[in-house]
Amino acid sequence: MRYADVAVDITAKALDRPFQYRIPEELEAEVEEGAIVEAPFGNGNRTITGYVLSVSGQPKLAPEKIKPIRAVVTRLSDEEMRLTALAVWIRDRYGSSLAAALRVVLPARKKAAAKLKRVVCLAVTKEDAVSAMGEMQKRRQTARLRLMEALVQEEKLPMEVCTGKLHVTPAVIRALAAKGLVRIERTRVYRNPVLPEAFSHAAVTLNGEQEQAVSRILAGMQERPDSRFLIQGVTGSGKTEVYIELIAHVVAAGKQAIVLIPEIALTYQTLMRFYHRFSGRVSVIHSRMSAGEKQDQFDRAAQGDLDVMIGPRSALFTPFPNLGMIVIDEEHEESYRSEQSPRYHAREVAFRRGTLEGACVVLGSATPSMEASYAARNHEIGLVRLENRAGSGSLPKTRIVDLRGEISSPGGMILSKSLLEAMGAALKHKEQVMLFLNRRGYSGSVVCASCGHALRCPHCDVSLTLHTGGKLVCHYCGYTQQMPDACPECGSRYLRTFRYGTQQVEAMVGQIFPEARVLRLDKDTAAGKDGELNVLSAFASHEADILIGTQMIVKGHDFPDVTLMGILMADLSLNIPDYTASERTFQLLTQAAGRAGRAGKEGLVLIQTCMPEHYAVRCAAAQDYDAFYEREMEFRQGAGYPPAGALLAIHMSCPDQEHLKLGAGYVRKFLEKVQGSEPAVILGPVDEAVARIADVWRMVIYMKAGTGAALRRARGWLEKYIAINEGFANIEITYETTI
Repeated sequence: MRYADVAVDITAKALDRPFQYRIPEELEAEVEEGAIVEAPFGNGNRTITGYVLSVSGQPKLAPEKIKPIRAVVTRLSDEEMRLTALAVWIRDRYGSSLAAALRVVLPARKKAAAKLKRVVCLAVTKEDAVSAMGEMQKRRQTARLRLMEALVQEEKLPMEVCTGKLHVTPAVIRALAAKGLVRIERTRVYRNPVLPEAFSHAAVTLNGEQEQAVSRILAGMQERPDSRFLIQGVTGSGKTEVYIELIAHVVAAGKQAIVLIPEIALTYQTLMRFYHRFSGRVSVIHSRMSAGEKQDQFDRAAQGDLDVMIGPRSALFTPFPNLGMIVIDEEHEESYRSEQSPRYHAREVAFRRGTLEGACVVLGSATPSMEASYAARNHEIGLVRLENRAGSGSLPKTRIVDLRGEISSPGGMILSKSLLEAMGAALKHKEQVMLFLNRRGYSGSVVCASCGHALRCPHCDVSLTLHTGGKLVCHYCGYTQQMPDACPECGSRYLRTFRYGTQQVEAMVGQIFPEARVLRLDKDTAAGKDGELNVLSAFASHEADILIGTQMIVKGHDFPDVTLMGILMADLSLNIPDYTASERTFQLLTQAAGRAGRAGKEGLVLIQTCMPEHYAVRCAAAQDYDAFYEREMEFRQGAGYPPAGALLAIHMSCPDQEHLKLGAGYVRKFLEKVQGSEPAVILGPVDEAVARIADVWRMVIYMKAGTGAALRRARGWLEKYIAINEGFANIEITYETTI
């Protein structure tokens, strides 16, 4: 008798361990490591799905108490088994259940029926068919006769033609099949994404700087297949062309590549370039595709029909049989970090998958994350620089507009006089304009309209958030204060929370420039499967003069006739209640500025701000990443934030708010008791920025330390403490690590 250790597909952390099941004799040949099975679970013996982790001949309980496996659903391929090993690492790294980690890395196992094309075929000779038709005519079986007459002429007909054009019911077809006169053939049809050619994809010859980048990375791969590189290239430097050339070498060696992108619109623009280089052996995965469409693309990858998969975070788990490279474009993007359990970061998981499968990982960005730059500058990963724009393009001119003196402008503090004049000039010359509304951080932050001062926590150096009742709260340490009547810096009473949206800006632009054609790209206009693509395609086709949008419009798009980029309220993201506020602001402004002047035309960027002296704004205007990195590292080192220090976030959630508060308090007290020789700073517990979602309350505790060792040790002790205390059974706890 053999037994299987099965990871059941149940999220509860208390059940996050393998359960042993007996393998029935009739399933002996099918149940093996990697199989997906159905088995009874719990007192009611309800059927659940599980993953077979191992098989042995040793029972862990009395044999008569071990329940039998009921059925084998399918078996994991060798590649999916490697992904299962990756899931175990994710579970251990980020503190989720194994079932939750498996659902992330094996998304194609979510059941989705394959799409089948049915064809009705003549199953007898034409002579026999004619003989049968005579009998049908005698019996006045007109529908059968109509179908047989058509099949005698065509031999094969699609099912939809039979039921539609010929008006033959499925019952009639089944009756003819039962008599052996026809047969129904079924072939699988892959639901492949349809991609309009809305963007330019002309062949590109690499310049000297790009060729050096390719040579450097290929040489590194020769020495070590799982090597890691960061390509730091200014906006418009041609990083995508470098990716394509690198992947061409990978494909020529019989391997496959994954390209991660941060936004779905960038997927389509980039995908067309890959399609024309790799003869269509490229596909895409994204969140707006149906479960069946995603299933089809994963199956095509597993069967060797694809060489390149492009998509956001979920594409990282494409089951390629011989993975050779993972590219993470715009690696600084926050969308690469999962907000749900397990709270993994795609960069870290890509590094791990590259190690497991011997694949090179290439990061790319004009504004790399502090973590990636820190690793490159400490020689943990290779650094490749692209310091010039490809082709004839040059970086745009950039001007900072101080909004503190713009209250009297027709556009108020949203559209300054300088911006309105520049928009008028661009429209006069039939050039296109983009207006980026930086709404990140707008909700709840309080800024003085006179001096630009943002109200901040005196203990954490992050912005305070305005709650109901005029209470300002720090979401790191819990500090609170009442909303002041005047600015503590200049005494002005003009304290504002900015709540302008893209619709208000669109209306304002329409009033000032009534002849201009205006498009808006935000969550509303991007709704639907192809909503975002339709807006971007229309703008690329010159169906509009002005494009107004949020972050969606600054993520790597290449519009050759855009000569003016206006950045509205540039400093609002400095008020995010997060230690990364300056980094995110610099990245957003630099990326936005890079949209102008991309095809040899002179570009102009206007950065509107109430904080023109801030180093994030000034460095972005100068496109000076190195200067920003040095200033930001000074702040991180002084405050002990990553990458200068290590940070562990303990996220806790529960439907019972009081029970959650009690549990969070016990966690804090326990962490204080297990401090070792390297003490950590503990912040919280406090409410998350969004304290309740779907009637589930959320709190967080932060731990900071000089190195990750102290935090890993504390987390290990905490997990054991939680496991033996039943009071935590109804509290979901996940970990977010930056170590």
